[in-house]
Amino acid sequence: MKKMLIVYYSWSNGNTKGIAKKLGEATVADLVKINTVIPYTGSYDEVVNQGQDEVNRGYQPEIEPLSVNIKDYDVIAVGTPAWWYTMAPAVLTFLNGSEWKDKLVIPFITHGGWPGHAIRDIKNVCIGASFPCEMEIQFDSTGGDQLKTTQNEIDAWIKTVKNSL
Repeated sequence: MKKMLIVYYSWSNGNTKGIAKKLGEATVADLVKINTVIPYTGSYDEVVNQGQDEVNRGYQPEIEPLSVNIKDYDVIAVGTPAWWYTMAPAVLTFLNGSEWKDKLVIPFITHGGWPGHAIRDIKNVCIGASFPCEMEIQFDSTGGDQLKTTQNEIDAWIKTVKNSL
């Protein structure tokens, strides 16, 4: 069985964190959260505006070192909320600071109806990786935590992930 790590970034409602935890429980994978050195502060709308600016500039915030070495893992699930049609800037920082050759990468995106090109962007950064399964998980479009993707769809994806190990 391959050794799996789940790395995720989650900011407002913890939607991405919740999906990462469910995947971790089902796969018995290690779970690590990406934290920015300077946390986002302000209202939801202020952070959304800051996020849009950062995505538009290609900004990569400094992140805290992870408590694990991804070289020790065969499979890395990468979870991110969609920020302006792509991954959160902190996830881009993480991906650009890692080696992906011969890794299995499982991207999963949480979004409010506009996943954009986040999964494609993750694949473009993870040069040399394979992508056995991916998932876009929709929540309500108001920035809330009401799940729109069915639990059956999520469970089927988790089963596919487990079968890829």
